Amino acid sequence: MMVTGSYSQGTISRTARKRRLAWLLLSFLFLSLGTTTYGAEHQGGNGATVTELSVPAVVAKVRPSVVTVLTRGVPPGGAQHGAPSGSGSGVILDTSGYILTNNHLVQGVTSVVVGLSTGRLTPGRVVARDFLLDLALVRITAPDLVPAEFSRRISFEIGETVIAIGNPLALKGGSTVTVGVISALDRSVLTPEGETLYDLLQTDAAINPGNSGGPLVDRFGQVVGINVAIAPSAQAISYAIAIEAMMPHIESMIARGSVSRPDLGLIPLTITPSVAASFDLESDRGILALQVDQSKPAGQAGLQSGDVVTAIDNHPLYNMGDFWHAIAHANDQMSFQVATQGKAGTANITVSRPGLPRP
Repeated sequence: MMVTGSYSQGTISRTARKRRLAWLLLSFLFLSLGTTTYGAEHQGGNGATVTELSVPAVVAKVRPSVVTVLTRGVPPGGAQHGAPSGSGSGVILDTSGYILTNNHLVQGVTSVVVGLSTGRLTPGRVVARDFLLDLALVRITAPDLVPAEFSRRISFEIGETVIAIGNPLALKGGSTVTVGVISALDRSVLTPEGETLYDLLQTDAAINPGNSGGPLVDRFGQVVGINVAIAPSAQAISYAIAIEAMMPHIESMIARGSVSRPDLGLIPLTITPSVAASFDLESDRGILALQVDQSKPAGQAGLQSGDVVTAIDNHPLYNMGDFWHAIAHANDQMSFQVATQGKAGTANITVSRPGLPRP
């Protein structure tokens, strides 16, 4: 009995130890599954290897590069009504003082003040802007600027984590951080001005008034987009301009003060009801060609002032955003579908792509 009892007690003890060990292994497994691992790497835009970070580490890295853009503009009804003020966000491009933000924040303003992450306020001036891309450059003079890192990735995964950093509602105490995922790629939206914005990332990271111009950042601490718009009739649908698609335009804005586009030898104008009435047009959509230069590609292809371009390579046009986006994605030789006095025709245009000036 003593032996039996001793044997039984040892068996129970070994069984208990096995159960405890099993629970420890299961607990470790669940913790491993529920814990996000960091340290993944990929090549950055400058060829250097960058490492995936935790969200707090991303915020610590990027926040010093995010600024507040404070503006005063021209009042719609004249100076007697006072100058309205506004605020948005921006991100530092380089140590020479270039700030990237949205055009709609600075269009028509009379003064710009930039608030740095240190709390310092410094005057800025708008040096370049493009309403079709809704991008603008503000330049400041200040020491110890911390430029953000900009991603040159050309592909993203739907569902990957992104962080929006900006200054919504001009709240005191520094920038606000929200976290979400990339919900969709290659979106386009119609702006209140009637132009189409292309090359947008859709995210569910909360973006509010004042976030415009601020960065959308990936888990490597690199800017992948510039926050630009929200869907007012929906929840958790926001948009950011994909930075990789915009970098050539940003470089052009720094070098030239404007975005370089092919010189077709015409002035394009979006057809709106008022434009159609003013020019007695039969077409209710498309691009009206004005001041066509017969010595340049459009004129050489047979276009004349007053012609309406309705499509490029069979892509229908509704505004200038559509027009320049179609040209940017077409071959050097493209087909313009044209409507003139009720008749339809085609003009084959060959263009040369402008390059950046050498430094």
